[in-house]
Amino acid sequence: MHKKMKPAVLLFACFAISLQFATVSSSTSFQFLQDYKESATGRTLKQMPEDAPEVHCSRERSRAAWKIIEGYLMPFVEKERYQISRKCRLHPDNDLYRDQEQHKIHVHENEWRCGYCKKVFYEEKYLDQHFDNRHYNLLNVSSSRCLADICGALHCDHVLDSTPRKSKCNPAAAARNKHLCESLAGNCFPVNEGPSASRLHEFFLRQFCDAHTCIGNQKPFSGVQTKQRSIFYVVISIVTLMVLPLYYTFVYMYQRGIRRGTQELKRITKIVGKKKPH
Repeated sequence: MHKKMKPAVLLFACFAISLQFATVSSSTSFQFLQDYKESATGRTLKQMPEDAPEVHCSRERSRAAWKIIEGYLMPFVEKERYQISRKCRLHPDNDLYRDQEQHKIHVHENEWRCGYCKKVFYEEKYLDQHFDNRHYNLLNVSSSRCLADICGALHCDHVLDSTPRKSKCNPAAAARNKHLCESLAGNCFPVNEGPSASRLHEFFLRQFCDAHTCIGNQKPFSGVQTKQRSIFYVVISIVTLMVLPLYYTFVYMYQRGIRRGTQELKRITKIVGKKKPH
């Protein structure tokens, strides 16, 4: 009787252990997901004290504005060795979120790390929420300004919209953005501060301001290439120069082989023709 019951007892014990392991594994996975959610969006009410400053500035549009400044303006400012004044709204110190953005560590596609507390998140938006909830006190709201406020002048929509949409041009909005753009050019690159400032002033007008019009089909950033794009073209040129000699060598050897083969075939044909009995 006991011998018959042993397999059943062992089977029941194995089932119980498997069930317990599955429960622990499920609990661990659930806890892992909870940690992500809690890190990203939870405890907002607990972490935000009543005296926390209320910030009305779009982080996404500020990031787009800085991306444009960094890619389409700063390489040329550095080339001219020009120092932008802190009074200029394009200066990095005038970006409310600059310090937080510099403390983002993008490990790989699904891993973003907070540079302040080393917490890990699987999407950038959750890291942004973490900054808002946990590190809001590091925002310099007293002296910094909202970079998103000059998005209209810098054409941020071209960066935010992955697929450009055709929309009817608003003359009033175009005129307002152009005025803001020209104001930035005048304040950041005064023409009376020397040749470098004068050249950058003209460049800024062409690169950003001239496209604020409902007449014609002028696009922003079309006049000058970015630093990254220039590097790309340099690499392509070098690769092309390396491949072309190999290609022509291959063609030459191929054609030479065909000619040699033809000549050999003719020689063999002649020899065979001579050896034929009459």
